[in-house]
Amino acid sequence: MLIDHRRLGRELDLFDSDPLIGAGLPFWLPGGAAARHEVESYLYELERRAGYRHVHSPALGKRQMYELSGHWEHFADDMFPPLPSGDEELVLRPSLCPHHALIFRSRHRSYRDLPLRIAELGPMYRMERSGVLGGLSRVRAIQLNDAHSFCAPEQAGEEVAAVLRLMRRAHEALGVRPAAIRLSLRGPGREYGGDDASWKQSERLLREALDAAGLPYVDGPGEAAFYGPKIDVQIVDPVGRESSLATVQIDLHQPERFELSYADADGGRSRPVMVHRSLAGSMERLFAHLIEVHAGAFPVWYAPVQLDVLPVAAGQGDVAEAVCRQAIEAGLRAECHHDGSVGARIRDAAGRKIPYVAVVGAREAADGLVALRLRDGRQLPPMPAAEAIALIASVAGERSGALLPG
Repeated sequence: MLIDHRRLGRELDLFDSDPLIGAGLPFWLPGGAAARHEVESYLYELERRAGYRHVHSPALGKRQMYELSGHWEHFADDMFPPLPSGDEELVLRPSLCPHHALIFRSRHRSYRDLPLRIAELGPMYRMERSGVLGGLSRVRAIQLNDAHSFCAPEQAGEEVAAVLRLMRRAHEALGVRPAAIRLSLRGPGREYGGDDASWKQSERLLREALDAAGLPYVDGPGEAAFYGPKIDVQIVDPVGRESSLATVQIDLHQPERFELSYADADGGRSRPVMVHRSLAGSMERLFAHLIEVHAGAFPVWYAPVQLDVLPVAAGQGDVAEAVCRQAIEAGLRAECHHDGSVGARIRDAAGRKIPYVAVVGAREAADGLVALRLRDGRQLPPMPAAEAIALIASVAGERSGALLPG
């Protein structure tokens, strides 16, 4: 049977929707929010260690900003209508790049500052047609893992190569297995910004980065952004539909439109290259894919609940609650359940895809032990509760797909 994230995500209490909120506007339930928070925190720290500086920018902007960036000319059909505000019109942003260009422009920049890497997990909005909306994969309100690197032209190639390395690391931790890599290029029937020379330069840099990384790829005519070519990491859903998850793009168009510049080594002013990149795309599309890839059984490190503590009888309830509190204090996501037979509770934990169940019977309670059951059916000999918690924390820290330390 095909795994559909829409069905499974609701069964596992990860997300849901309501007609009063609207189509394409799902809400995240506590389990899904916990998993998403863990992934967001991981990406934030991965970026920070790679030299990215995180910002926050508003989800609204003046229409004239999007006219300047080129979005209004090339992307207006996918944007929500402007909101009147006095003599101005405000627009829900369809992308974060204009805001980041203005963040770069807000301060004096020197060649010594470059590459300047600006990252944000930010909201953006797309007026997707109702016929294509579905679950988390196609939505109207998007939380995007986004970043823009402003660099000198001679730094752009290495910057793209560094993004590809970082992207591979993130995908391995998340359990994402790309189906293909596409070099998205200009094609007939669309209008693009910039001139031929800029497009050729951008395409050459992207091809060189892919070749240097030894990554096979296919050309995708007509799939480029309006401002430049891009590398798209493609995924495939259970029915064979292909979509882009992660991307890296070279943009010479918007730096010119926003008149971005930096003080170069010769004392003059030079135009930076703007490298757009997203390691994992939107949290919505990412989790639509992860739910299907893992059949809801997420790796331990971002499982919504990592440990379920089950007392066999009422007499062990207090001990089980103490073990649960100990696990939470150690940084794990743990719960304790008392109602029903222990067999029914174990089956319920299996249905919820919880990686570990700690059973506390009379003997375990007396000796300070727990009997640990793994999601794949294995059972470990009784061990001290602190040892079991340390084992789970160790596995979570490895960010692998295993259930025991590697």
